[in-house]
Amino acid sequence: MDLWTRLLLLASGLLGAAGVAAAAAAAHVTGGGLLETAAHFLLFTAVAVAGLCALALRLAGGSAVVRAGASLLVLGCLLFSGDLAARALMDVKLLGGSAPFGGTTMILGWLVVAASAFVVRKG
Repeated sequence: MDLWTRLLLLASGLLGAAGVAAAAAAAHVTGGGLLETAAHFLLFTAVAVAGLCALALRLAGGSAVVRAGASLLVLGCLLFSGDLAARALMDVKLLGGSAPFGGTTMILGWLVVAASAFVVRKG
């Protein structure tokens, strides 16, 4: 397994752990709706990235495209969920526009994953 895939799997595990922690915190803070949304995106992205890593390991060609899509999902999720969590827990916005930029980055990541269907070959 190459370093890129290992780092994506590490990110997947950390996103999942952060998602569980955010969901638990959302249950205990007043107005935890933003935090709950962040938790959902963290958990869904964690599972998606783990699955994409498994897929990339099985592919002969195009695995870099799959990993690129997964990388965009991780980056987007960090920006989007991080901004929502900062708003919920500290009442601060991260770098104005982090949530919309993160959401757009996640959409781009999914489009890259979809485009990988045209370049991948079974390993």
